[in-house]
This record gives sequence, structure tokens and C-alpha cells, in this order.
Amino acid sequence: MSQLRSPLPLAVALDAPAPPHGSHDAAHYVALARLAERGGLDFLTLGDGFARPGPDALAVLARVAPATERIGLVPAVTTTHTEPFHVSTAVATLDWVSRGRAGWSVEVSTTEAEAALTGRRRAVPPAEAWREAGEVADVAARLWDSWEDDAEIRDRAGGRFIDRDKLHYVDFAGTTFTVRGPSIVPRPPQGRAVIVVDATTTADGADGADGADGAVREVAAAHADVALVRAEDPATAGAARAALRERARAHGRDPARLIVLASLPVELESSGDAAGLADLIGDWHAAGAADGFHLRPADPVRDLARVVDGTVPLLRDRGLLRRSYTGTTLRDHLGLPRPASRYAPAREAS
Repeated sequence: MSQLRSPLPLAVALDAPAPPHGSHDAAHYVALARLAERGGLDFLTLGDGFARPGPDALAVLARVAPATERIGLVPAVTTTHTEPFHVSTAVATLDWVSRGRAGWSVEVSTTEAEAALTGRRRAVPPAEAWREAGEVADVAARLWDSWEDDAEIRDRAGGRFIDRDKLHYVDFAGTTFTVRGPSIVPRPPQGRAVIVVDATTTADGADGADGADGAVREVAAAHADVALVRAEDPATAGAARAALRERARAHGRDPARLIVLASLPVELESSGDAAGLADLIGDWHAAGAADGFHLRPADPVRDLARVVDGTVPLLRDRGLLRRSYTGTTLRDHLGLPRPASRYAPAREAS
């Protein structure tokens, strides 16, 4: 088994319950994000869905971005009923607003009720939706690469904003869409925003009747920077981590560049509970279960405070967490390099 990361990446979900004044209250999420940042957590995730009232997760975190400084911001973005070009542009904009702290949790929609809300298309089976999501993740990365890093000139005297030779057409043809490009947004500060996929599978790793599990795993293995795995024991989590990295290798990727986090439910009713969570994380890490952990609090207001004030100090004392942020971007926090534009070498070689 490949070496596990230490210090551990640690992230938190801010999905439930609803804010006290409804989902329009961005101040609720600002307060939670600042608390997570005080604990030095690497990133937070915010779920979404078409039935959720108010601003979408990406818009909420765009409001959180200027109110925070270091913590990574990873909204769920559904690909099924959203144009890939718009997904890429919106996530790139969040990366600019946050100064390089954006990620994107890939989600799909499979119900007729959600399809009816947009009227764009009928619902599709889960496996088909996830295969399309993989194509969206692929083209989003290509669109982020379509501006070379130094494409902006900003020559006011000469009247030139960009070097057209450093903008590139993508010319991507997917199963259900085509994208030509280039992007209308300059290349994100991170080069590419961090892609997160919840790659949870059945306990035995077998596909369900609709083949969706296998499709999700393929998207994670081929495109994700971070894969989340929900498991009830370290052996199951470790097996999922090994399988995902092996699939990443089959896609021609360096398996070490795929960070696998065990996604754990958290309900901390007392500060003894906070210590128990630290013990559990330490035990799972020692067993090789995951590179790090993604916590899903039952009550973010209560549980996150106990994680920050109780669990985090214990993990730091045990050498499992860093004591402060050492970088400024989400890629810095996760130890991921900033990728070069795939189109720049082709231009330089011509």
C-alpha cells in the first residue's frame, strides 16, 4: 500500500440542518466557515440540490470567500441540467473570488421531478448521468487550460487585453454536448480548481443493477483530485482506497495524486466524544484506511465547535495535523501541484 499522508487532510461538510433563518442566510455559513478555518481544516463542502430553496451552494460560498482567508471552499455542482461551459466558468470565478481556494464536488440529478424544474431534458439513469459527469469534468479542465497563464497582457496603451495566440479552442464532443471554447474567464489561480467526487460504493465493490457504482468510480479515478469514501470500518475504506488508486493508474494517472478521504458521520454530544473521534481517526489512519478524513456533522453548529476545540488539538498533539496553514491555496493545503496548461507545450513546440 502506498504511503499515507501526514499531516492528514481534514475537511468538513456543512450540509445540515438548515440555517436558522432559511438557506438565504449566508451569515450562517460564514460563521461556520470561519470556525472551521480557526481549526485549520483544509476545506469545507456544501451540498446542493434542485429542491433546495435560495441561492445555490456555489453562490453561497462565493459570499463566504471574501469573509475567509485560507480554508478551501467546495460547493456541490450538478452537471446533469447545467451547461458544461457554465459549470467551468462558475467554478473558475469562485477560484478567483477566493484567491485560489475553490474546489467542485461533482453531483448528478436523476429524478423526473428535478428534470421538470429545468425543462431542459428528461431524467437519465444514474450510470448515464455519471458518465456524462465525467465528460463535464474533462471539458471543464480543458476550458481552464484554454487560457495560458500569461495570456493576459492588459496593455491599455496598445489597446490589447489578451494575447490571442495564448487562447485555445477546446473542440470537445461529448455524448450529449459539444464545447468549442476558449473559456470567457482567465485561467484560475490554481490552474485547475480541485475536483472532488463522492466515490462511495457498495460494501463488496460490486455494481448495482444500474451500474452506477462503477460509473462513479470511473469518474473519480479518471478526473478527481479528491475522492470521498463512506465506509463503516477501516478495512472497507482501505480496500476502496486501493481500488480507486489502481483504477487511477489504469487511466494513466499517478495514483499518489488521487487523495482518498474517509467520509465519516459525526455526532458529538460531549467533549468525551471529541476525544473518541480523535482516537478513531488515529486508529483508521494507522490501519491505512485513508489519506485523510471528511467529517459529516449531524449538527454543524454543535459538532464543528467540538471538533475544532476538542478533536483538532488532540490530533495536533499526536502529530497527525499541522498546527497552521502553510500555503494559501487549496492545492497547497492538499499537497497537490499546480498543473500546467495542456495547450502551452503544443504552442511552444510549434
